[in-house]
Amino acid sequence: MPKKRLFITLEGPEGSGKTTQAKLLRDYLVAVGYSVVHTREPGGNPVAESIRHILLSPDNRVHPITELLLYEASRSQHTQDVIIPALMSDRVVICERYTDATVAYQGYGRGIDLKVVSILNKIATAGVKPDLTVYLDIDADEGLQKARRKEDFADGDRMEKECVEFHRKVRQGYLKTARREPRRIKVVTVQPDIKSTHVRILAPVLKALSKKR
Repeated sequence: MPKKRLFITLEGPEGSGKTTQAKLLRDYLVAVGYSVVHTREPGGNPVAESIRHILLSPDNRVHPITELLLYEASRSQHTQDVIIPALMSDRVVICERYTDATVAYQGYGRGIDLKVVSILNKIATAGVKPDLTVYLDIDADEGLQKARRKEDFADGDRMEKECVEFHRKVRQGYLKTARREPRRIKVVTVQPDIKSTHVRILAPVLKALSKKR
């Protein structure tokens, strides 16, 4: 059985299909013999999941700086309790969202100074960085419509309920970050069918794994 540590993050706007694609990727890698940890942000362990509830509950009004600090607190706990131990055990970690999400949502979306976001990201991650980030790109309007068609939307996500202009800023933030770091961040355009998107994700993942051999 191959033992290759690799930290993969999946990023994207609302409705881009991160969870579905993360599960498909996990199942594929497990089937070919890798030991995989599939996790998410905010969340991934009990403390971080409690913070997730505060952050995403539509009943809460959260100030942008408070929001940023809560995301980073969740990330710190998650990184120390889940990500670092998994990588130290030579496992592949697949994480839905990580530091790039904070740059996109709180930096570009909320307008918080990107230098502040960068400093807090470094503190929260203890210097841990993804080896590969797959950014799932979808038009903000289309993605938001998909997210809002979910059956549980009426009781759902505070972020999903933000205005479309906010989500357009988030998408542009992701794309700007991808242009700055093309070696790490691979842009995959979301396809009409889930399987085609999965195939496009596999290409950079398998390439990154092959470099570990």
